[in-house]
Amino acid sequence: MTVRTRFAPSPTGFLHVGGARTALFNWLYARQNGGKFILRIEDTDEKRNTAEAHQVIYDGLAWLGLDWDEGPDTGGPFGPYRQSERSAIYEKHLAVLDAGGHLYEDGGAIRFRSPRRPVVVEDIVCGRIEFDMSNPATHPDMTIRRPDGSWIFHFVNVVDDIEMQLTHVIRGEDHLSNTPKHIEIYRALGAEPPQFAHIPLILNSEGKKLSKRDGGSSITYFLDLGYTPEAVANYLCLLGWSPGENREILAMDEIRPIFDLTGINRRNAIFDLDKCFWVNGQHLLSMSADRFEELARPFVDRAGIAYGTPEALRPALAIVKPKVKHLCDVPGWIGFLFTEDYPFDPEAVAKSLAKPGAADRLAALGAALAGLDDWKHAAIEAKLKETAAALGVKAGELVHPARVAVSGRSVGPGLYEMFEVLGKARTLARFDRGRELSA
Repeated sequence: MTVRTRFAPSPTGFLHVGGARTALFNWLYARQNGGKFILRIEDTDEKRNTAEAHQVIYDGLAWLGLDWDEGPDTGGPFGPYRQSERSAIYEKHLAVLDAGGHLYEDGGAIRFRSPRRPVVVEDIVCGRIEFDMSNPATHPDMTIRRPDGSWIFHFVNVVDDIEMQLTHVIRGEDHLSNTPKHIEIYRALGAEPPQFAHIPLILNSEGKKLSKRDGGSSITYFLDLGYTPEAVANYLCLLGWSPGENREILAMDEIRPIFDLTGINRRNAIFDLDKCFWVNGQHLLSMSADRFEELARPFVDRAGIAYGTPEALRPALAIVKPKVKHLCDVPGWIGFLFTEDYPFDPEAVAKSLAKPGAADRLAALGAALAGLDDWKHAAIEAKLKETAAALGVKAGELVHPARVAVSGRSVGPGLYEMFEVLGKARTLARFDRGRELSA
């Protein structure tokens, strides 16, 4: 039997991290078992059915690296993959239920008549749960079609899972109470229910369900700030599942073979943005230069930095990579390297360039470096320390004014690395400008 899982979001205009984690768990299980991962859009609410809302879903999943085998844009043997285009299929199954005596009309709505028998759910995560469906007061007959002809989630969800031959339904635990109703429909349609796995909810720091108002609740938040998709996917996996052995920082290639639905914790997961930030930092530190450039360049391009060629950009990115916490910060870290019209921080100027003797020390350093043929980190550092010793001052008396002169700020990438990227001529020209400011 080929494993078939699905992610079935509603196009609400944003991709919630809870939905993203559900998609991730479904994708992991399908990929681990050589199965198929299906994307289905539940867009029966016409008010939300916009091209922009759909695109947010596609972009968010693609950013996380979750590819789908069947879906609205890729097609497949069980399409269409938008519920708004499947009404004829729902009509067919409604007729089956009607012929079996399972339906009745109530004020223009169509209701499903519950068999009023206990329903047992054998859940991979939650275990065996028996639901007593005998009391109409607590389990009323559910509406499956509204008086206006629109379909109710419970019915179309089941029909789609049957038609698309889903073997596993992996979804949030908030759907667990719906499952016995769904199983009743499966049985009435003569279909075998899939295996269910209800994963724990994601809560905020106050123990409440994560909402749109909480920071980091949307994948767009991480996209805009420039988190790495590897880090966000890694962190989402840790919300309810653990690889064991106190490991936390893993690539998808490491997670995929060890991911296990039976290892999902039943306790609700607490979303910790600080922890996600830390995970992101770990991924940035270990990331290859090529991958860092691939992720950072769009932010640099949007900022309008005129770096010229990728070959010119690459060294600049290399010296800031250890410093960057969010990719959206990259333009601010490197912008001064590609223009002579960079601003000076008044406070930094006052503390370094405006100090008595700073202009003379900067002139002495410039003269010493002008004769340097080997314009590399080690040689530059050695010459600066040699010059400081000759002047009888600490190296910092040269480092600080030099840093402000070449960057306009008191913090930034390593000083000698900046000199290397700028080159000798531009570095010394900036020393001259710095001496003018110190006068």
